[in-house]
Amino acid sequence: MKKFKFICRLLLFFLLSGIIVLTGIYVYAFFSPKLELKNMGKVFIYDYENNLVYQGSGSNDWISLEDISPNLINAVISVEDKNFYNHHGFDFLRIGKAFLTNIQKNTRIGASTISQQYIKNMFLTFDQTWARKIEEAFLTVELEVHYSKDEILEGYLNTINYGEGNYGIEDASHYYFNKSSKDLTLEEALMLAGIPKAPSIYNPVSDYEACIERAWIVALTMLNNGYITEEEYNNLFQEEIPIYGKRTQNNSQTILYYQDAVMEELAKIKTIPTSLIDSGGLKIYTTFDMNAQTKMEENILKYMGNQEELQIASVMVNPQTGGVLALTGGLNYAKSQYNRATQSKRQVGSTMKPFLYYAALENGLVSSSTFKSEKTTFYFSNDQSYSPNNYNDIYANEDITMSAAIAFSDNVYAVKTHLFLGTDVLVDTAHLAGIKEELVGNPSLALGTSELNMMDFATGYTTLANGGNQKELYLIERVEDLNGNVLYQHKDKQNYVLNSNSVYILNEMLTSTTNSAYTDYTTPTALSLASKMSRKYALKTGTTNTDSWVAGYNPELLMMVWIGNDEAKEIDSTASYYSKNIWLDTMEAYLEGHEAVWYEKPQNVIGLIRNGITGEEDLEGKNSTVFYYVKGSEIKSVSANKEENDS
Repeated sequence: MKKFKFICRLLLFFLLSGIIVLTGIYVYAFFSPKLELKNMGKVFIYDYENNLVYQGSGSNDWISLEDISPNLINAVISVEDKNFYNHHGFDFLRIGKAFLTNIQKNTRIGASTISQQYIKNMFLTFDQTWARKIEEAFLTVELEVHYSKDEILEGYLNTINYGEGNYGIEDASHYYFNKSSKDLTLEEALMLAGIPKAPSIYNPVSDYEACIERAWIVALTMLNNGYITEEEYNNLFQEEIPIYGKRTQNNSQTILYYQDAVMEELAKIKTIPTSLIDSGGLKIYTTFDMNAQTKMEENILKYMGNQEELQIASVMVNPQTGGVLALTGGLNYAKSQYNRATQSKRQVGSTMKPFLYYAALENGLVSSSTFKSEKTTFYFSNDQSYSPNNYNDIYANEDITMSAAIAFSDNVYAVKTHLFLGTDVLVDTAHLAGIKEELVGNPSLALGTSELNMMDFATGYTTLANGGNQKELYLIERVEDLNGNVLYQHKDKQNYVLNSNSVYILNEMLTSTTNSAYTDYTTPTALSLASKMSRKYALKTGTTNTDSWVAGYNPELLMMVWIGNDEAKEIDSTASYYSKNIWLDTMEAYLEGHEAVWYEKPQNVIGLIRNGITGEEDLEGKNSTVFYYVKGSEIKSVSANKEENDS
């Protein structure tokens, strides 16, 4: 009996303590500053000319609750929070049921109310820390004590994510159905109400069938809660619902990849408040160039518009600043929101070689240094061997120059150079150029067998394109609150990490990939592009069994393209054709009307006419071309026969 009384007293103590704590929280919330709903969570993204290109989590066209279809309102309440008008921010009965279900069935069913979801939508990040959950709870209480249920529901419907870059019911209604939200039919309302569960999956542009399946679930909750009759339920979706799927501005298939990348970068800026509520909304000024994005997308669609197997990632950068002008993480954002430019890692193939040959120039070799191109097996002291192959097993079977090795992307020459220098030299050089990925100095690293993220890799290439001056890639120039207070400003830094003489010589060698003077036992890897070029480019291609890369630049513009498939299945030569032509056509289209520019030759560098294949003096032969040297190094002629035997 005493034990029973003790338990009762303990339960009473906890109950009274809970009531006191909750009362204190609500009193504290009541006297806290009132949240400005119409400014909460607004994000405005501007291009480099300060033109508004995107707004999310908030809309200039804030629409009142009475101007929204009752069908939509009832559908949202029914599927998201049927007790919305009867609780004070938290549905404790629903929370208890979800807790028991999760324990019994080992699931993760949520029990968030509309008020809680509204607060969650205002945050920049969705981490699950206890501090975050406690802050959300306090803000939910503040929301409930300062606003009526109708005002909360109105704010929620004006800010929720409806997929395809649409935030707010009015934007979504116009985008998906080309009508105002007040004119939505029951079926259209059901479709829209189902989207927020998983906006990238359940929107009708990405997957119409999945959207309808979700809409049926919403309809069942409306039936069970008395919002529709059984007859109405049984007559739903007898015919396919027409989808509009367009916006009046920036109707791009790829622009949302750039916007997602902006938000990823924003989340990493430590000086920005962790909550959009704290800042009252943000204006984000970026390096985005709509012309660059448009040209990129036009050429992607021109070459890959009917593709279903292959995917693409691409980035365009101003090498003088590191500013990202354009970016795509896939062929079509509506079909896949996975951003391959910022999130994936793939083998880079021979596009790794420029860092190898820069290292060679810095360690005693010159542009005309020769190694023998022949089928070779390398043996190592641990009884292991390595036998790299050239593309189509084509070899010169004689000494070729470093410039020729770049032109032909000769793998044997690359591995010989790599082992001649020592495998750690390439690792150190790549990191010096700005590549952050951890690299393993094995024999195959020279052939790009390591997997890199495109943005990380492009940082290294930007250093080459900027004469050795390393620039961190960035998208955000400045961030302000809605009152114009600057919260963040990008600061440009000079960071010369590479020798400008060697970078200039390397950039000249990278023009050999489109130089007909190197046509001999085989042809340069990008010679097919030469006839379409209006100016000079440094260019390197890279192909593995599963990946096709192109990286090329001049002083004004760097562009990198990857094509492959998400399952890393083998690709054929079509992928290489696409990547090279998308790269060139986009570069040419963007630079049209610009003066053709190239890098200024350093005073300490000289040019001599020699045979592109052998490196011997050759003033008038078919393989005659210009080799560049640091003054005094032109007398060098390095043959690797001795080193090959040592291997």
